[in-house]
Amino acid sequence: MENREASRYAARGVSSSKAEVHRAIAKMDKGLFPSAFCKIVPDFEGEKSDYCLAMHADGAGTKSSLAYAYWRETGDMSVWKGIAQDAIVMNTDDLLCVGITSGMMLSSTIGRNKMRVPGEVIAAVIEGSEQFVEQMRRYGIDITLTGGETADVGDLVRTIIVDSTVCARALKRDIIDNKNIAADDVIVGLASFGQAEWEDCYNGGMGSNGLTSARHDVFSKDIAEKYPETYEDAIDKQYVYTGSRRLTDIEPETGLTYGKLVLSPTRTYAPVIKAVLESLRSQIHGMIHCTGGAQTKVLGFIDGLRVVKDNLFDTPPLFRIIQEESKTPWSEMYKVFNMGHRMEIYVPQQVAGDIIEISRSFGVDARVLGHVEAAESAEVVLESGYGNFKYVK
Repeated sequence: MENREASRYAARGVSSSKAEVHRAIAKMDKGLFPSAFCKIVPDFEGEKSDYCLAMHADGAGTKSSLAYAYWRETGDMSVWKGIAQDAIVMNTDDLLCVGITSGMMLSSTIGRNKMRVPGEVIAAVIEGSEQFVEQMRRYGIDITLTGGETADVGDLVRTIIVDSTVCARALKRDIIDNKNIAADDVIVGLASFGQAEWEDCYNGGMGSNGLTSARHDVFSKDIAEKYPETYEDAIDKQYVYTGSRRLTDIEPETGLTYGKLVLSPTRTYAPVIKAVLESLRSQIHGMIHCTGGAQTKVLGFIDGLRVVKDNLFDTPPLFRIIQEESKTPWSEMYKVFNMGHRMEIYVPQQVAGDIIEISRSFGVDARVLGHVEAAESAEVVLESGYGNFKYVK
């Protein structure tokens, strides 16, 4: 079954493992803290400086293609604010994992097909970025928008792509380094779904990973017929929008349209992590943002350890829908989608309760998901209601 799913992803031009990418960067210098979640490089003042620099680049990915279809179908401009947030949070929340919550300088790169995406959409994305940054500033999260590039690249882009790059300066002594993850640590997971204090409606928990699979597996072929620019026409038609849902159908458990549910903006954990770091920084052994690779993400940062996740959140409606429509094996679902939590904090057991209390005070559910054991090699073991699964590096 997994080979069949791998062929579905490949047929759509994506890879859940990114094996080719990992091979391409295998020989690159890994910076000052090779096990840190983001690459950390020497400060401008040199390696003897007490400071270092962290940089990261990411974006909303193919989520913007679904936003385009939803906007065309409904005229709802609010989806572009969500795309702006996606492109920011996929960067800033990676920096959270190395202990940085302030002094972030963010530059955006927007490439659009001007024939299909008018200036009002660009304005909505830029305004959405400004609104999100201002909202985070009220929580003490310091992000400065430094401008960026907006290009008309219709020969390359069918609709629109929204990316960002973030840079920050930090003290070396404050960097969270995943090399400190150790046997007997417990894993505190922060929910990706629900409604955080700073969110204005229910968040389905999607984030910005797995969208090519999600949108083609959940939504029906009427999108392909009405908006063929939302997919690559070289894809075999049997893999194009194979689901049964329409964008504006209502999902009964959440009351959201299916389009809005899948387009839920990537949740930031910045207010929670800032509060956790202020009181518990020295107790944090590691942090993982479960993006590409999802529940197996931690494999890239450990050796000689087994991460056992045996108390996962109940699967939120969005991910049950994706699996129901696609029939993707559950073992593969956990490699592609966060399945209910997107941030993991690795700590001694005695401080786990404090982190959970802090997170819940912001309206973000949290729980001890599992623990870490010594092992001969890096492993992740998931114990779920759908079976037990083992993943190795």
